[in-house]
Amino acid sequence: MSTPRRPPEPPADATGGRHERTELPVITPTVAREDVDSSGRVGAVAYPYRVYDAVATIERPVITDRDIDYIVTVDRARRLAVRADTFPETQTRTVDDVLVIPSELSDEQTCRKAEDAVFKWTLRKVAVGSEPDVTFARSVDAYKLFWIACRPDGDVIVDSVRGTESPLAD
Repeated sequence: MSTPRRPPEPPADATGGRHERTELPVITPTVAREDVDSSGRVGAVAYPYRVYDAVATIERPVITDRDIDYIVTVDRARRLAVRADTFPETQTRTVDDVLVIPSELSDEQTCRKAEDAVFKWTLRKVAVGSEPDVTFARSVDAYKLFWIACRPDGDVIVDSVRGTESPLAD
């Protein structure tokens, strides 16, 4: 009796899991890994986002149409869309010893989340007679980096963009 053949392992890439070293598109950090105060090593977590520069166009019968601009950030792991103030700068970086969180949303689901969010935000802002036309001027897929730091009073997670830290729960 022969054993069934296992399918080949997919190549290691940035789709999720721990990586010794990987190249990722990231939202440009303001806090470098080396700048994080730690009593031990500093680990990294890469969190998936897609950011859209969106425009909602509201047709108005007598006067010109009204455009409302939004920056929509879709958290592809927690499956939610939030507003942002600015479109982030991104860069490709090689990140060592990183846990890459996989995306839980497909490209189509991500786009739909952003469209739904813009639609709801527009309805909260103005009264419309018909559905606003939502367009995306540009979008970017990027990871936000978080640093895991060892501290004498417990591990913390540091947001590489904002610089805020939060204790890690047990």
